[in-house]
Amino acid sequence: MAKKTVAKPTGIKKPKKAATSNSKPSSAIARRLKTPQYRSFRLHKRITPAVPKLPGSFRLLGRSVKVLARHWKLFLVVMLVYGILNIIFVTGLSGSGNISTAQSNIQANSSGQGLTLGNGATLVGDLLGNSGNTGSSTTGTYQVVLLLIGSLAIIWTLRQVHAGKSVRARDGYYRGMYPLIPFILVLAVVGIQLIPLIAGAFLYSTVVTGGIAAFAVEKVAWALLFFLLVLLSLYMICSSFFALYIVTLPDMTPMKALRSARQLVLYRRWSVMRKLLFLPAVLLIGASILMLPVVLFLAPAAVWVFFALGMIGLAIFHSYMYLLYRALL
Repeated sequence: MAKKTVAKPTGIKKPKKAATSNSKPSSAIARRLKTPQYRSFRLHKRITPAVPKLPGSFRLLGRSVKVLARHWKLFLVVMLVYGILNIIFVTGLSGSGNISTAQSNIQANSSGQGLTLGNGATLVGDLLGNSGNTGSSTTGTYQVVLLLIGSLAIIWTLRQVHAGKSVRARDGYYRGMYPLIPFILVLAVVGIQLIPLIAGAFLYSTVVTGGIAAFAVEKVAWALLFFLLVLLSLYMICSSFFALYIVTLPDMTPMKALRSARQLVLYRRWSVMRKLLFLPAVLLIGASILMLPVVLFLAPAAVWVFFALGMIGLAIFHSYMYLLYRALL
């Protein structure tokens, strides 16, 4: 008996399994590239970040002076307190520098050509050295402590002024001292980062003055090494400097401030470094120009004029740095 063959139906597909609740759509399981992280001293592809352009150095300096001029009474009292404390604990104990000796040295070096800008800068350096030479460790400690206190008072006052708050000068010394310990710890980190610069200066002076580098090629090589060490220190402190302003915020730790400062200068470190180098150069040149007529016609008062210029320079420095810090936000 022949078997019957049953033809299998064609064109019928097997039903697909129903999607379970655990299955995810293809868009949800799409692969995502990990965001690249930038690390210092490592090679990376060229990065073009969308970061706002920083204002120019001269514009920042002009704005910083305008802020101080707009609230000149407030900052005058803050700086007067700082100056009086310095006179009592530093200048009054150690005495003032010998301006007549510095003036005679400048006139001798001018060779009858009169005082120039370069000689004025040398005189400012002499006065700065005399003011820093306190004569004893006690007065030196007072000078450092008062510099920290004055800086904290100026930073706190600047923060309140930029926030549009009405404050009194005494509040800067009463209420601005709470982050003293974190401020000192961040400053210690800045000091550690300056070790390459100090070591490079020591090595270069030892090699050149000691006659170890006799030929020009050797001197150029040591100068290049010194330059690279200076560049390394500047590269590190150009972010840590802003941690000094971040750490004055409430409930801020030194390590958190340092990490935040590194994020601020990310992709803009070289631009920030140029603006940091601009400020001391301008202050030095400005002080030299202002000190020239004082040295020529009012030599006995030159030390006190230089002392006043130092206080004004401290206020301008913090105002400039605080504006640059706000521009990086």
